[in-house]
Amino acid sequence: MAPVVPATRLASLRILVGLYGSIYLAVRLPHLFSYALDDLDRWRPVGLATLASAPTLPVVYQVLVVLTLALSLLFLLGWRFRKVAPIYAAVLLWTLTYSNCWGKILHTDNLLVWHVIALAFAPAADALSLDARAGRRRAGEASRDYGWAIQLMAALTVSIYLLAGIAKLRNSGFGFVDGETLRNFVAFGNVRKIELGSHHSPIGAWASAYPAFFSVLAWGSLALELGAPLALLHRRVGRLWSYGVWGFHLGVLVLMAIGFMYQMTFIAFAPFFRCERLVLRVRDRVRSRRVART
Repeated sequence: MAPVVPATRLASLRILVGLYGSIYLAVRLPHLFSYALDDLDRWRPVGLATLASAPTLPVVYQVLVVLTLALSLLFLLGWRFRKVAPIYAAVLLWTLTYSNCWGKILHTDNLLVWHVIALAFAPAADALSLDARAGRRRAGEASRDYGWAIQLMAALTVSIYLLAGIAKLRNSGFGFVDGETLRNFVAFGNVRKIELGSHHSPIGAWASAYPAFFSVLAWGSLALELGAPLALLHRRVGRLWSYGVWGFHLGVLVLMAIGFMYQMTFIAFAPFFRCERLVLRVRDRVRSRRVART
């Protein structure tokens, strides 16, 4: 059963996820634009793109990229949310899927997209939004109507890691915990980056000389991933699990120079916390500064 939560908690999640999405898209705008004029021989459709018989026309794709960024800002602000949010979710899904059709399939964006979809069909603009200020939406009392989407977002977060753990077992079996597979993966990733002239991790290269270290990491990562569903049993367990997984991603960054930015900002784990406290505190500080200036 969905928990009873205040409207400000769900709205705060919309703000955090929307803010991340807007900044992320703005920073990656040149990168996303580059796919419009990419070599057609590299086109290997995945996901929704398999429904298309050919790549999208360059000008159409560029317009979609700009539209995605614009919609992300409206999603963040909560303007005409009932109509805008589902459109943003659909366009974001297409834009990021399309960027995976020209080379290596990246899974770093998956959780962001799923969280946007969950929020898009929830009353996430009943508070702290332009809709609420204009009277188009009105926050009710704390309710399960606001809790189901948060619970869904938490379940989606957990499922991503559970699937990763299952994939490890399917590919390597329980032999993964001896650390050799993880050690080889870290070493190969760093050597590949050195050969390509990209940023690599000197720490990962140095640690490769210590197999026992990777055995500890392998046990830890598998425990966090296969034990992920336990995070849904109690809020305190969910928080502890979130800290553990954040530490896991910090280790990936240190050892492989790979950053899962949605997780590293901790926004991916916000559904496990009372995130409205942070958002309301920031809002109150901004208001007090405005009053002080006047």
